[in-house]
Amino acid sequence: MKVSIISLFPEMFPPVLETSMLFKAKDKGIVEFEYINLRDFGLGPRKTVDDTVYGGGDGMLLRVEPLVAAIEKSKVQSPKSKVILMTPKGQKFKQSTAEKLADNGKDLVFLCARYEGYDERITDYVDMQISIGDYILTGGELPAMVVIDSIVRLLPGVLGGENSAEIESFSDGETLEFPQYTRPEVFRGQKVPKVLLSGNHAEIAKWRRQNQKTQYDQF
Repeated sequence: MKVSIISLFPEMFPPVLETSMLFKAKDKGIVEFEYINLRDFGLGPRKTVDDTVYGGGDGMLLRVEPLVAAIEKSKVQSPKSKVILMTPKGQKFKQSTAEKLADNGKDLVFLCARYEGYDERITDYVDMQISIGDYILTGGELPAMVVIDSIVRLLPGVLGGENSAEIESFSDGETLEFPQYTRPEVFRGQKVPKVLLSGNHAEIAKWRRQNQKTQYDQF
């Protein structure tokens, strides 16, 4: 899979996407990352990418021309790639969405907005709009990193274990993963549940099912 990222700050991505499991995925040739600087498609001698809002209002909007030019550049080698706009107005990102994007067989392009937002006409050039939650950040870079990490780790050969992704939280859409333990058996008076030390796989499976949760504690 090729993952292209369109951003005014592409330098934010390599420290995250080229570390740990994502680095291994890249090193194995499972994923390829491409960083596209939106400023390269800016207009005029100052490479302008934004302008004031029609109708009045604070802040600056990203202009549609540089955004579309950057998308078209990303599609030169991957014309069937899926373009994803990171925006608070998008659909809420879920594990099931990550699984679908990991399995769809298409390259992905992530469009990261900045400033007050973007010219709405850009939505005619994207395939999907994603939000990672009901809150606002300074740009789409951090949300894009979250979504990319969630997708890439699901690609075959990245996690290693055949069943690693099948027993995780939200693997069925709602259930959280059961508690897990490792050595030592006792730490400052806290003991590993006896059933996990029993070797009785049927009882262990039963305990795990009973200790899964379907929702978070509410604040």
